[in-house]
Amino acid sequence: MSLSFVSPCGDWNPLADKFYRKHDVYHMMWTKMDLSRLTVAAAPFGGPIAAMRNDRKMIAAPTAKPVMHIFTSSGKLLSQFQWDKGRIVAMGWTRSERLVCVMEYGLLRLYDLHGDFVQITLGDEAKDSGVLDALVHDNSVVVLTNALKLIAVANIDEPRPVALADPQLTQQPHSWAVVPPSQSLSKHVEVLLAVGNTIVVVDTKNAQDQLLQQGPFARMSLSPNAKFLALFTADGRLWVVSSDFQNNLAEFRTNSTVPPLQMTWCGNDSVLLHWEDTILMVGPSGDWIKYAYEGVVHIVNEIDCARIISNRRCELLERVPSVTEGIFKIGSTAPGAILFDAREHFEKESPKADENVRSIRSQLMDAVISCIDAAGNEFDVQLQKALLRAASFGKAFLESFSAERFVDMCRSVRVLNAVRDPEIGIPITYKQFMHISPEGLVDRLIQRREHLLARRICEFLKMPIDRVMIDWASTKVKQSSEDEETVCRQVVSKLSDCTNISYAEVAKAAYAAGRVKLATKLLDFEPSPANQVPLLLSMEQDELALVKAVESYDADLVYLVLLHMKRKMPSAMFFSTVSGKPLACSLLEIYCREQDPQLLRNFFYQEDRRIASANLIFEESQREPDLQARQMQLKGAIKLYGEEKESVFEQKSMEDHSKLLSMQATYEREIPGQVFMNLSVTETIQKLLVLGHSSRASKLKGDMFVDNKRYAWLELAAIIQTENWDQLDKFRQPASSGYSMLGAATGAGGGGGSSGAAKIGPKSVVDALVEAGHVFRAQLFVESLAKSVSAVALSEIKAHLANLQAQVPGASQQLQQQQQQIQPHPRNAGSTPADTSPRR
Repeated sequence: MSLSFVSPCGDWNPLADKFYRKHDVYHMMWTKMDLSRLTVAAAPFGGPIAAMRNDRKMIAAPTAKPVMHIFTSSGKLLSQFQWDKGRIVAMGWTRSERLVCVMEYGLLRLYDLHGDFVQITLGDEAKDSGVLDALVHDNSVVVLTNALKLIAVANIDEPRPVALADPQLTQQPHSWAVVPPSQSLSKHVEVLLAVGNTIVVVDTKNAQDQLLQQGPFARMSLSPNAKFLALFTADGRLWVVSSDFQNNLAEFRTNSTVPPLQMTWCGNDSVLLHWEDTILMVGPSGDWIKYAYEGVVHIVNEIDCARIISNRRCELLERVPSVTEGIFKIGSTAPGAILFDAREHFEKESPKADENVRSIRSQLMDAVISCIDAAGNEFDVQLQKALLRAASFGKAFLESFSAERFVDMCRSVRVLNAVRDPEIGIPITYKQFMHISPEGLVDRLIQRREHLLARRICEFLKMPIDRVMIDWASTKVKQSSEDEETVCRQVVSKLSDCTNISYAEVAKAAYAAGRVKLATKLLDFEPSPANQVPLLLSMEQDELALVKAVESYDADLVYLVLLHMKRKMPSAMFFSTVSGKPLACSLLEIYCREQDPQLLRNFFYQEDRRIASANLIFEESQREPDLQARQMQLKGAIKLYGEEKESVFEQKSMEDHSKLLSMQATYEREIPGQVFMNLSVTETIQKLLVLGHSSRASKLKGDMFVDNKRYAWLELAAIIQTENWDQLDKFRQPASSGYSMLGAATGAGGGGGSSGAAKIGPKSVVDALVEAGHVFRAQLFVESLAKSVSAVALSEIKAHLANLQAQVPGASQQLQQQQQQIQPHPRNAGSTPADTSPRR
């Protein structure tokens, strides 16, 4: 099998030592288009074309309001919409293929490919004075107001209008250009203004005159890499300088003082000047090529070429890549050319194929790579196949060659051929494809709603298909006229194969389209409550959002819903919605206790939770400093407790607490300088005993029903605290009952006393004295028990004391010190030595 191959160099045009070629990409699908009467803006990277009637041109007959048309590069209509929002000063495209329309009254609109838009204001300055002119470059927009001031939006995705430095203009500049932040040296937007005979460079801080004398400059164009600046002077000269104005690179006299309709770059290598019926290409050394056209065309500057759009055709003008030139140039002896020729001979079964391969044996790797790279630069499918076959033929002779580069190129070429189809209309080159990345190309297909092709490309390149399917589903729910059940079933069926699908995004699109029921159904398939709940709230499905949040057991989500509902709902409706959801109720209580107690009281009242209300009132009463108000709160709590049969204990406790507060207030009045409020019953009795008010303490004991044993312990603690050892005599009597249980021995002849002190027994007194550090006093107390208990009991108590002394660290030292301080009187042996010892 042999190829019928025709060399592609026949239509190459030389320009100095380089060659240029044109690809006839499309025959335009539109009809009856006259670009000379239209305002046209085309997006780079094979992007869409926006066209609208130019109201500044003469119109033969009155027509209706202008219509904005958006086409693919092949002239296929994507969308159209009537324009009635005032005059458009300038149009352009962002890097994400959104159409920017700057209007004369200081507003900016961003349109997608289907006519949906967002509106952005350019600030009060632009609104008040109006917009005279504007430039859109990359993702930046700069407007010139009627007051001759400059306002810049550095990033259209985050629009923040910023006033640039005042260039002190007295009239509109002859021409101007924008250097976006990504390409300027200052990393800020810079504007080049042709003023008089010079150029002024303006940024946010300075307006610097470059002190040129070659002007005025009627046209100005910046190269794609922003390193070179092309200027067209009033006397018809093309002057190319470096963008920092340090180097004069080229100068060419056009013999026409009429400024070109458009001046732009072809890649970074040459400048294109367009007059009606003519495009003049000027190279770096002053060589030129002239192309004839019928009427007005529109030139789109690409990073590696120029796209020429005429009334009937779309063409690509580019410099022939060096690898392609090396293979197909007449008489070329480059390794790639010899390998390509060897493949031709091999198909013809000619022995010269082997000779050619042998002649480039040492350069065979370079030859294979050249053929692979050249295949990516071609638009003709047969030429792509021929180059890839040559590369495949050559790599068979290499012992070690990774096929990854070859396979990647095969895949890339198939993808490029698919998107270059006229029905898709993206005439993108391989270099542009690598620049925007496969993901960027898929995004462009998604914006065109070419979901099937986008999915196939993702599967072919082994990329995730999730975002393609999400956008397809979002479009489906917006445009489908079928019922909700059918649409939901179709969407779920298609998305079930995807792993990281967010049904919330699809539901959001359905809700935006007014299909609330469908949005709710789709949200049932969303696995993440964090995505479900906020959207349900925005859809005003508050109760369902609360159910989903509670089911997730995520406290933050529940709080999000509760606070949202609290802000927008009446209290009664809010409480009824929360009721019956224990987790939501618990979290609401926690929040209200810290932030809104009144809301919690209302909630308990609404729910008829009397015990909870009484508990809350009691908690609040504890923080109330005023006694009268506190007593009123306690009365309210007592009343609520009394309404519930199972709260008898709580009711009695609240009554006792109220009584205690009244008695404590009385003590504070009668005993100046002492504070009793907020003390417990035990603490109050002990404090009264310490202060010597035993009668008050005894009365409080009776009123509060304090048992004798506890009161005895409080007496003992007060005696030890005040060291009033005279009162220790009452503890010499053994306990009348339960003595052995308390750990003290009772003599056979001992009788139980009626006093509360006898309830704790002498052994417990010893324990308390030793624990308080009064070891010697405990020893004296034991010795004083000789007449009160039997010998056996006394022996046990002494043994117990000895055991305690052994266990308490430093007890022996304490005993010696206390023996030196306290000497008992001989006549008082057997009685409490505290009778004669001085108090400390």
